[in-house]
Amino acid sequence: MSKGIFNTLFSRMLSTYLAIVLLVVVLLGITIGAMFKNQYIGETENELRREAEEINRVIVTQYIDGEKRSVAKDSLLTTMRKYDAMLQLYFKDSAYGKVIFRDEQSSNKWETLSDADLSEEAKRVMEQGTDIEISSDRFTVGNISIMTLSRAIVDEAGKTIGAMFFHTDMSRTNDSIKQVSLDVLLSACVAVILAFLAVTYITGRMTKPIVDMNNAINRFSRGDYEARVSITSRDEVGQLGQSFNDMANEINALEQSRRSFVANVSHELRSPLTSMRGFLEAMQDGTIAPEDQPKYLDIVIGECKRMTGMVNDLLDLARIESGQYELKLEPFDLNELVIRTLLTFEARINAKHIDVAMDFAAEHTIVEADQSQIAQVIRNLVDNAIKFSPDGGKLTVKIATDKKLAVISVIDEGDGISPEDLPYVFDRFYKAEKAHTPSGSSSGLGLSIVKRIIEQHGQTITASSPPGEGATFTLTLKLYEQQGKPKASPSQRR
Repeated sequence: MSKGIFNTLFSRMLSTYLAIVLLVVVLLGITIGAMFKNQYIGETENELRREAEEINRVIVTQYIDGEKRSVAKDSLLTTMRKYDAMLQLYFKDSAYGKVIFRDEQSSNKWETLSDADLSEEAKRVMEQGTDIEISSDRFTVGNISIMTLSRAIVDEAGKTIGAMFFHTDMSRTNDSIKQVSLDVLLSACVAVILAFLAVTYITGRMTKPIVDMNNAINRFSRGDYEARVSITSRDEVGQLGQSFNDMANEINALEQSRRSFVANVSHELRSPLTSMRGFLEAMQDGTIAPEDQPKYLDIVIGECKRMTGMVNDLLDLARIESGQYELKLEPFDLNELVIRTLLTFEARINAKHIDVAMDFAAEHTIVEADQSQIAQVIRNLVDNAIKFSPDGGKLTVKIATDKKLAVISVIDEGDGISPEDLPYVFDRFYKAEKAHTPSGSSSGLGLSIVKRIIEQHGQTITASSPPGEGATFTLTLKLYEQQGKPKASPSQRR
């Protein structure tokens, strides 16, 4: 299905910004146009008011004087030509009657208005006195827009002697207003075009990181775990891109770990299954003599036990890493737990004539942890130490205290761990012949489980192996807060 025009962030932002810009430009255009219109009309009205005062002075001082009337007529006609206007005079004195002044030579556009009887309007104006009234819609002359000023004619004694109607053609004023409006419209169009270009550029700059991020996410969702976002800013969008890159790095690492995990599990399970199948088929078809079959059945049973242990370790590891296992924290004596664990390995210890040393800093070391989980940790570490201890060697378990922590160390006198392998001893399925686990005798998950358990307790475990001094595994646990200061005691040996 094709995308709608407003289905993208770019289009929505662009349309929103353009709508805002267009609205602002239109409002500014209307406001500026109205301001210029009001200014032009206001200036015209003010000019007409000044001329009305001058016309009143000419009429009072000259026109009503018969000797000066000709001069007054010329002055009034000059004013009419100046404004392309027409002047209608109405006098109370019937001797003067109705008088019209207009430029007969320039135009006949005032013919209609000249024939209009404004005597009733004149009576109203004379009754109002000297008040000036300006109107642009009272009188009409064809299609011509006119402005009419009406005023009472008052003599020097303040007596109203008549009324005047000063009609002026507003065409030139209106033309000026139209020209200004066109200029404003043209400027608005230019502003809209420039705003469109600017908004398009800015919107593109703002949305490009998001578009790039969307493309990277699409690539990532299709399995391209190398897809990353190019960070070009430090704003919220840049921070979002950095967060995506960090997430992508973690997911990529997890994916690599998952693939390695699956490959290792497949390898570790396929090898014993292939071996078991081969032995069983050989016994079935008689390749292996009946008297030799018990020996090979023991091998098959041993492989089954090893695979069962591996599956159980996988389940334990998955349960711990997924957070499904909830720690049952309780206080217990770590010394007693170590002693009980060592007793479970008594037969193997005696078989290899291993000397076990228990170096405890206190008679009782009370820690707060999940006892069953810590028991598994001690078992794994002791089991590895026994495997790598030579016949007649020494195995040492130390428990010391450091502020609020108990420090447990398991030390053997085996061949140790090579420097290149030491950083990987806690990795899942690290090759047994390279790690501190004998090849073919373990699932390769024991130390990984140990590390996850200790980390789940919020503590640490480390491995060290000085050349020629065996291997040492050291971990910490939280001391029980209500425990008193531990008392020193001599080393206990078994």
